[in-house]
Amino acid sequence: MMNTQASKPLAPLTVLWCGALILTLSLGARHAFGLFLQPMSMENGWGREVFAFAIALQNLCWGLAQPFVGRAADKLGAGLTMTVGGILYVVGMVLMSQADTPGGLALCGGILIGLGLSGTTFPVVFGAVSRVLPPEKRSMAMGVSMALGSIGQFAFLPMGLGFINAFGWETALILLSAFVALIIPLAYPLMSTPRSKVETDAPELTLGMWGSMGFALKNKAFLMLSLGYFVCGFQLIFITIHLPSFLLDQGIAPRAGSNALALIGLFNILGSYLAGYLGSKYRKPLVLSSIYGLRGVLIFAFILTPISELTVYLFAAGMGVLWLSTVPLTTGTVGAMFGVKSLSMLSGLVFLFHQVGAFIGGWMGGILFDATGSYMIVWWISIALSVIATVVNLPLKEVSAVQKQAAHAAV
Repeated sequence: MMNTQASKPLAPLTVLWCGALILTLSLGARHAFGLFLQPMSMENGWGREVFAFAIALQNLCWGLAQPFVGRAADKLGAGLTMTVGGILYVVGMVLMSQADTPGGLALCGGILIGLGLSGTTFPVVFGAVSRVLPPEKRSMAMGVSMALGSIGQFAFLPMGLGFINAFGWETALILLSAFVALIIPLAYPLMSTPRSKVETDAPELTLGMWGSMGFALKNKAFLMLSLGYFVCGFQLIFITIHLPSFLLDQGIAPRAGSNALALIGLFNILGSYLAGYLGSKYRKPLVLSSIYGLRGVLIFAFILTPISELTVYLFAAGMGVLWLSTVPLTTGTVGAMFGVKSLSMLSGLVFLFHQVGAFIGGWMGGILFDATGSYMIVWWISIALSVIATVVNLPLKEVSAVQKQAAHAAV
């Protein structure tokens, strides 16, 4: 058996480009799922809660699996983890195209795709990138890879809508799955990504899987960071799933929903790059706090302003800048606190909180709409959560929890 640990190390740019392209495909397809809510629900005679629950379950499964998948990437390598994730993702999308019952949709669109996402998105990609770069370049590199990966969120929306209009939603899912399948060959070069020998600027956790997770969960700063990430997940998935339908309810043309989600992806490129840059210049939790606060202001202005295509596109552009810009900042803060040896696992653990928020936000949107005929309650909840996330992130500092614990034990 070839010893990948001893093989020639990959050039950092190779890891960065392969990881960014994998993010482009994985996040791009996921970003388009909101387009399928209405056609699938109408054809199968479902309320909006059925589709919303499946996508919410997808995000919950993604989050629950992420710490364990991250551990596999830390120990076995990112390439193998991404390959398995890519296969599950493709199988889930193909089966989703045939789903005609709520249970079938929950299984393939929820569980299988959720597991696939856990192996093909930022916790695994950022762990691989962090292990081939020195500490001072990691924040910027994660911002760049997130920015490049955001291109998919822009490109897949018009492409997905075009496929639905031309061929129907079933064929559209199969065509999108063909693009997702490109993750598998892109993961092959990452088979030799280093797994343990890393340059670090902080003491590393050496407690094993459960010990490391327990150590993190006892850390107050980690829990506050996780609470902010919960808010991020709630807001993002509610908007991704329900914004197109919300706009249709307001009498806005169907293309506006697709264009809005595409604009979010486009401006997320700028936001992710800026987050990486600002995170290398200022305290990352301070930048995070600013992002959550600005989200609340933007949502408040959006729901109180008369809805038109112009206001929708302005909202989408602003939200795009604030969209996944939280990801490199949160991951970078986790790395500063706990080191990078177990970064995929611990960023997966904090991401679990994000996905619990996503599950609640996505499902709650469907439940409250079916109960009240409106999304307005969920918009107001999103604003309140922004206030909470702003407050809890503001006092956090990028201090090594490992070093602090060691110093405390030595006293």
